[in-house]
Amino acid sequence: MSAYGHQMEREYSARSLSSAEGTEMGSQFRMESVIYMSSCAATVFIGALVVVGILLMTLLMSLTVMLQSCQSREAGVVESVKSDHHKYDYCKMAAMNAELNSFEANSLPEFCKDVAVKYIKEGHYMRELNNSVSLVENYFNGIRPDDDGRDVVLMDIDDFLSTETLRTNPLLYGYNRYGCDDCVTEAKHMKHVFMIDLYIKLQSSGWPLILLSRKPEKQRNAAAEDLTSAGCHGWSKLILRSNEEMKMDTREYFSTQKKAIQAEGYHIRAVISSHMDALVGTFIRTQNFKIPNPLPVAPTRSII
Repeated sequence: MSAYGHQMEREYSARSLSSAEGTEMGSQFRMESVIYMSSCAATVFIGALVVVGILLMTLLMSLTVMLQSCQSREAGVVESVKSDHHKYDYCKMAAMNAELNSFEANSLPEFCKDVAVKYIKEGHYMRELNNSVSLVENYFNGIRPDDDGRDVVLMDIDDFLSTETLRTNPLLYGYNRYGCDDCVTEAKHMKHVFMIDLYIKLQSSGWPLILLSRKPEKQRNAAAEDLTSAGCHGWSKLILRSNEEMKMDTREYFSTQKKAIQAEGYHIRAVISSHMDALVGTFIRTQNFKIPNPLPVAPTRSII
């Protein structure tokens, strides 16, 4: 090779070496730049994760506290509802036993009056009244009286004639303390309305109706006028208590009257009353329908 060729080769090698060194330095610079930028991003990212983690922990703690608070309140409501149901069940059974056994007013605990107020105000009484009357109507929708006119239905007219029970009955005294004078009056009025409507339906269906009352015989004219004014007509018999019967316990009075009615050849298909004294006694093929009272303490003796 000529001297000129050797010179050219040396110059080319020098340029290649210089280019390679520049490329290596550029790559190193770019690598260092990439590593430096990734470290900054990682630092920011980790800081963000810490902040988000703190926020999530705070939120989780807040939700936990709220959930515990809600569970505590719910548990309190459930316990309150259970307590109210237990009190109502107890008072209802106590009132039924008091009526069955003619116990005095002090046989029922004082808190039963508060239970009775809730029973009326929260609409439980109206639902029970409506359901019980529906049961009576459904029963009579499935049967018809015999053509001989001896099938009869006994109805307690003290359930749908106005009385002064709230003032005279010691069992009902004191409900004004619970602010429930009006609700008791309204509940009793609704019972009268339901019973009068039931009377009219039975009478229009051809059922002979025998009406019994705890009122004395001397109030017969007034009772008949009240019945007529209420829209009740066409009853078969209206039975009130004689002077001797006024001395009887009301359970004995009703039992005696039912036996006398059967002795006359009548077949008592049903007895309808809100009071247990009218429903006592066993009579073959007789259906007894207990209509709920607006209060868990039902009047017996002092209804007259």
